[in-house]
Amino acid sequence: MNKRHTKDLLYEQVARIGKALSSPKRLELLGLLAQGEKSVEQMAGELGIDIKLASAHLRALREAQLVGSRKDGKYVVYRLAGDDVAGLWVRLREVAEAHLDELRVALDRMVAEPSKLLSLDRNTLLRRARRGELLIIDVRPQEEYQQAHLPFARSMPLQELASRMTELPRDKDIVAYCRGPFCLFSEEAHRLLSRQGYRVHKLLDGVSEWQAAGMPLAS
Repeated sequence: MNKRHTKDLLYEQVARIGKALSSPKRLELLGLLAQGEKSVEQMAGELGIDIKLASAHLRALREAQLVGSRKDGKYVVYRLAGDDVAGLWVRLREVAEAHLDELRVALDRMVAEPSKLLSLDRNTLLRRARRGELLIIDVRPQEEYQQAHLPFARSMPLQELASRMTELPRDKDIVAYCRGPFCLFSEEAHRLLSRQGYRVHKLLDGVSEWQAAGMPLAS
């Protein structure tokens, strides 16, 4: 085998990953699977596409060995092939944000009021949560919280928030997080709680961003 052929083969194998990530829907699927295992039906519903199309996207990710699957009765359940895949998604998004003006503008629109965002660094947030000086709430679905969550976070799914609001303290800062910067659950939680007079902030981190930064997770 000559050197040129060898180099072509090596780059071709790496390009398999790039090809698998070349679809917005596949990137969104990775973001969802970073929260934990999900069935094809669940993910199709989240993405607003039919099951056949979701299966095709997942097949492309599986062929690149970025995801794995198992049978659960009549359902097929998918998971990420490893924590490094979640880290790849975080790093890819960070590079895009650093270089693409359009993405930064879109993110700025999502966070129209910078004062909503938590200004504490991760270690300070963890320290204050440990001391009980603030409360972290995870507004993702309960099953995602059970698979992994930020230390000291309380599960408070968005759909339950209005009926469980009285469980939250009014004399402490509340920090809401969801699936990461592209997720809107924490934005909705902030809007709901701030209207009721709670001292609430948004955390842009999800479990993938938190883990990629070398911070511990709980499960």
